[in-house]
Amino acid sequence: MAENNMGTGEKEIGVMDAALPVEEKKNGTVIPMTIIGLLFFIFGFVTWLNGALIPFLQIICHLNEFQAFFVTTAFYFAYFIMAFPMSLVLGKIGYRGGMALGLAIMVIGALLFIPAALAASYPMFLLGLFVLGTGLTILQTASNPYVVLLGPKESAATRISIMGLINKGAGVIVPMVFAALIFSDLGNTSPEALETLTAAELQALSEKLILPYLYMAGALAFLIALVRFSPLPHIEPEEEPVVASGEKQSILQFPQVVLGAIALFAYVGVEVIAGDSIGLFGKKLGLANFATLTSYTMVCMTIGYIIGVTCIPKIISQQQALLGSAVAGTLCVLGVVLSSTDSHTLSQVLIGWSGIPTVPNAVMFVALMGLAHALVWPALWPLALDGLGKFTPQGSALLIMGIAGGAVLPPALGALSSSFGDMQPAYWLCLPCYLFIWFYAVKGYKRRAWK
Repeated sequence: MAENNMGTGEKEIGVMDAALPVEEKKNGTVIPMTIIGLLFFIFGFVTWLNGALIPFLQIICHLNEFQAFFVTTAFYFAYFIMAFPMSLVLGKIGYRGGMALGLAIMVIGALLFIPAALAASYPMFLLGLFVLGTGLTILQTASNPYVVLLGPKESAATRISIMGLINKGAGVIVPMVFAALIFSDLGNTSPEALETLTAAELQALSEKLILPYLYMAGALAFLIALVRFSPLPHIEPEEEPVVASGEKQSILQFPQVVLGAIALFAYVGVEVIAGDSIGLFGKKLGLANFATLTSYTMVCMTIGYIIGVTCIPKIISQQQALLGSAVAGTLCVLGVVLSSTDSHTLSQVLIGWSGIPTVPNAVMFVALMGLAHALVWPALWPLALDGLGKFTPQGSALLIMGIAGGAVLPPALGALSSSFGDMQPAYWLCLPCYLFIWFYAVKGYKRRAWK
């Protein structure tokens, strides 16, 4: 990152910080971790709002499953298009400036929902989502390597797990907040009742989106001031790659990053499917609580991140966490496609005691996919960025491009669902994704040369 853009009071944190006393390092990272944690909460709030938004827009815009999943396409495709341009921007204006810029872009995206809601225009909603995704791209490109490099690499997965815990905590809250704000005065919110709403009632329902997104724009504007004037340290990566020879001229010469980006593509695809398709799946099965089902997946992911925070690296290594996630995810896919859509036995055992509404076994396995793959993101980042040195910003951008899996795989699931006339067999799409993550956890992350 450009040293000339360091603001007053910024502290450089480089690889030599590993030699600092433990207490000094802890004191020096509390404020940065708190601020970045707040940003990760915003990541989660904006990202996992999509899961509640998809069935909502399907109702007011009269969409089929394939069309409804363009919500994820518009949002996540921004990561693919904007990741490398945003990494160049970060090189010019630094982490603090980049985070503020990303938040400002997100304010614009949130405000675009006002004309979209007034016109009940699906293309305008998609534009707003793309702009929100663009803002999140620069925030993600800056914040993930920041967290990795803020302390010892052995505990990087723990720090990312803490951030993920905050992110998924927002994902637990947002569907319930959304349902309360949008559906609170509708009375009967069953899929059948919502299908009978008149044009005027649908327009009024669409306009209910205005207030939540105005609140979001205001919160993002406040965060711009917080980030811009806070004492965030400047992180300086290693000057040279640690790996082997100095002949490498491109990030594409680092197999662990390229394969890691593909693994992230697969992971984000199944993560978004688990979080954003569960509501549609529940709606298709006639579940009255379909609008809050994303929370089921987010609770499972939150439990997974708690496991990461407590167990990595004390009990399991980052590589073992990644492998365990791949195996568990594979088993969950088999559970989704092979289990009953009528029996509630699994959820009665797991959550029936809590008073939370139970769901069919197949839907519960979709939620459990969240627990299964929760540790993929925190475990994969440090493995993929290990030893990149001066190529770390480009490596981060390449990994961020893998988030495009959220743009491609959910619509593919929607297309399969429309083709089959049934969502359940469409989840076979997730199986090869987990198998590739399995490969990366066993062999891919070790590769330091293509030959």
